[in-house]
Amino acid sequence: MWGFYAMPEHQPIWGQHLVLDLAGCPRDRLIDADNLRAWVKDLVETIKMKAYGEPQLEHFATHSHDASGYTLLQLIETSNICAHFAENLGQVYIDIFSCKRFDNDLAVAVCRKYFEPEVVEQHLIERGKFLTSLQKAS
Repeated sequence: MWGFYAMPEHQPIWGQHLVLDLAGCPRDRLIDADNLRAWVKDLVETIKMKAYGEPQLEHFATHSHDASGYTLLQLIETSNICAHFAENLGQVYIDIFSCKRFDNDLAVAVCRKYFEPEVVEQHLIERGKFLTSLQKAS
C-alpha cells in the first residue's frame, strides 16, 4: 500500500519525494529537541530506511517570530529527511526523499503521532521520471 498516491513498482522513476505541511501542532511538541530526535528515529525505522549517522538538529531564525524553530536533517542511505519546525506558528514542513520506495501512510502516521497536527497537507513528487532515451548518461 503506497497511501493516497499509487506508485506502481514498474514505473521508471528515480525517487519518491513526500512533502508534508502540518499545521495546528502544539508548540511544546516542536520545541522539544528530544521529541524531534525520537520522531526521526521512529520515522526511519517505520518506513524501513537506514539512517546514515545521527540527525543534525539546529535552532535557527530567532530574529524572526514566524520562522524561529529547529531545522533537522537526517541522511538516510537512499537520500534524506529534512524538516523545519516553525514553533511560534505551530507548523512543520517535512521532506522525505528516497530512491527506495516507502509507505506514505506510515510516514504520515508517525508525523501525526509526534506532532499532533490539526491539518496535514501532503504532496507526492515522482522524481527523475524521464523518457527512456534520457535515462542514461551520454
